[in-house]
Formats: sequence, structure tokens, C-alpha cells
Amino acid sequence: MSDSSRGRMIVSILVVVSWWTQPSRAEQVPTVLRGRLDELVREELTRGWYPRAVDRQRGGFHQNFARDWTPIPDTDTFLVYQARLTWTAAAFARHSPAHRDEYIGYARHGVAFLDSVMRDREFGGFHWMLDPRGRLDLRLGDEKHAYGIAFVIYAASTVRAVTGDERALAVARDAFDWLEQHAHDAKHGGYFEALRRDGTPILTWDQAAPLSRRVDRVGVYYGFKTMNVHIHLLEALTALSGVDSRPVVKERLGELLGLVRDRIAVEPGALNLYLTPDWRAIPAHDSFGHDVETAYLLVEAVEALGIPEDPRTWQVARSLVDHALDWGWDDQQGGFYDKGESFGAPAWDRTKVWWTEAEGLNTLLVMHQRFGGQTDRYARAFRQQWDFIEKHLIDPVHGGWFAGTTREGTLIGDGAKANPWKANYHTSRALMNVATRLSQPGGEHRKP
Repeated sequence: MSDSSRGRMIVSILVVVSWWTQPSRAEQVPTVLRGRLDELVREELTRGWYPRAVDRQRGGFHQNFARDWTPIPDTDTFLVYQARLTWTAAAFARHSPAHRDEYIGYARHGVAFLDSVMRDREFGGFHWMLDPRGRLDLRLGDEKHAYGIAFVIYAASTVRAVTGDERALAVARDAFDWLEQHAHDAKHGGYFEALRRDGTPILTWDQAAPLSRRVDRVGVYYGFKTMNVHIHLLEALTALSGVDSRPVVKERLGELLGLVRDRIAVEPGALNLYLTPDWRAIPAHDSFGHDVETAYLLVEAVEALGIPEDPRTWQVARSLVDHALDWGWDDQQGGFYDKGESFGAPAWDRTKVWWTEAEGLNTLLVMHQRFGGQTDRYARAFRQQWDFIEKHLIDPVHGGWFAGTTREGTLIGDGAKANPWKANYHTSRALMNVATRLSQPGGEHRKP
């Protein structure tokens, strides 16, 4: 970070601290944060991720960076990471007019890689993982998964929305159509998740096999459905519905909304993590980060469906956030814990994970703008959340987000900035969304 950037950051922090100490504004969210958040996302994306991660030789994006952003050799090529960096480039091009042309270039670079390398030209769909040079390696397996293909839809749809590119639309449609043909569950709704290379759903496992051969790419027994996959399919089809007017897209988006809101989400405001194919819940813990993320994705979905005031959706979204604040929130330090029971006991995993805290910041502002006239709970939590992020999750030396900390904010691990599962989409989306909301008229209280 340059000296001038540090100077601007110090001024921004002083302004925020000055705001923070004014009790007359206790019920508000600070619009003065808008400039700080904008600066933070710009610093990270322009000095950390891009163009550093752009692989001009192989295509796609480098996947591993140390704490100081030194590249670490990649050991594979992972579909989810490649799609997430493509999405972030397109989203930032839309967010920052000054960087639009440059980041459209990175987004197109990502779409080209998804289309020409990650696409399975023999069987259709998209490979979950290839070797470091972008080739199929049977030692890595050739199974596919709906989770990865959901992110292809999300990324390519966003590139299409920002650029109007036909190639991006074709990639998004191909990914959706392949899932629709092979993975949609016409009987019970939703999607089968683990698929053989040819698209055949994998619904059973060999009980005599070792555990590693009984679970799919995301560590779940073959044949079961999951919250995590279906909330990201909801996210993906929300984006696709904005660029693809085919009736089937809206139909599936509505189907996913009903499943996530009315079957996966349950009282008193938690999400079932694992479910049978016919949507019977399997006992598991509560993931507070997914609760708050899903609250935002539900609100985003009803906006895309043209029913932004849908009372049932707002009730469920709010219950997810309230429950996370009741059982998974650190009211002393700020921040959401990672895991716990649905109720009856304090959270038992008090790790604070980067993506959870970023999604929490975004969703707390959404709730404040909707319900801030009734309570200052969300504004207070938002301020605590930002305070924890600022103090403990942002690297003050090299920039970027740390992966996680203890409850008190002590860094866990070596501070590496990227790996195949740690990309930039959660954090960038949260910062861009919050900055955008705060910049609009009445940003402290405006409804979404």
C-alpha cells in the first residue's frame, strides 16, 4: 500500500471514528463509510488480485497467493475459483466506471477460459477440476457437481449483464441447460448435485467402500441434497433471470425460492444443511454465515422475480438474521461465529471466517434499511461488525482479507490471501453492495 493510500485510509478512519462517537446518531449507519469501503475494495482488487491473478499463458486465474501476494504454484485448476474471479471482475467493472474497460477485459478473459478449457466438449457441462495445465487428470477424478456449475451460471450471467457479450450468454445458458437436462429433479424439485461425467446423477454409494468414496465433491454422501448447493443455484438463477428471458429460467428461480425459503429454512430462523432427495432434513449444526448470506439471497431473488415486497420472504429473511444474532453473534467483540446449535446452547465453534463476516456486513445493512425504523439492532450490529473486520480481518501491511481469526481477533494460519476455496467474491460483493447502498439517497434507512 502506498504512503498516499495509507494517508487517505487514516483520514477515512478518523472520520468514521468521529461519527462513531456521536451518540445522537446511534440509530444510523454511517454514510461516511461509503468512501472507506470503496477505497478498500479498489485497493484490494487493483493492487492485490488483478492483474496479478491473470494467467496470460495458460488462461484463467492463478489460485494461490501468500500473505504478501507472492504467487504459490497451483496444484489444480478449480472451476469454482475460476468462475468466482470472473464474476468479481465483471461486478467491479460495473461498480467502478474508472476501471470499467480494464476489468471487462479480465471478465472476458475468465469467460473465455470457462468456455474453452473448463467446458467438457465431449459430454457437455463443466469440469469440476483439471490439472494445473488445464487438462483432465483421472487422478483428480472426472465427476461433476452442481455447485461448480452454479458458479459458471452466476459468473457468465453477470459478464453478459455488464458487457452484452453473446459468448457470456451462451456459456450461462449452456451451463443452465446442461443442469436442466441432467440434474433437475422433476419429482421432488431442486437439483441432484453429484453427477458422473456424462451427466448421470450419482444417487447411491457402496457402503463397503472407504468414506472418501462414499462422499461427493463437497464431502456429502452421494444422493443427498444440500442447503449450500441450492442457495448458490438460487443466486445463479437470480443473475441468469436478468439476461435470459426464457420462461423456464423464471420457473426454476421460483421453484428454488420456494425450496430455500419454505423447506430448507425452518423456524426459529435456521437452515437445514443436509436433506434427503424428497427434502426430509438430516440432523446437523447451524451455519450462521449461511443463514445471513441466504437472507440476502432470498431478498435478491424476489426482486428478480418482480415481487420485492413479498411478505413471506422478508419474514423468513429477517428470522434468519435475528436467529444468527441471537445464537451466533459476539456482542462483545463483534462478528458472527462459525457454527453452533440451532438453539439451547452457545455457539461451539467461535472461529470468525472471512466470508461469514463479509456476508454479515452486507445483510445487516439490508435489514437495517428495511427495519431500522422499528429497531436499532441491525445498525448497532453493523457498526460492531465493521469494527471487527477493520481491526482484525483486513491485512494492514499487504492489504486483502485474512481467512479467519479466533473470537478475539487473533489470526489463524499464515495469512495466505488466496487458495482454491478462498477467492474474492464474498468480500468484494459485500463491500460494493454496502458502498452502493450507502451512496443512494437516504442510504441509512432506504429500503432495498
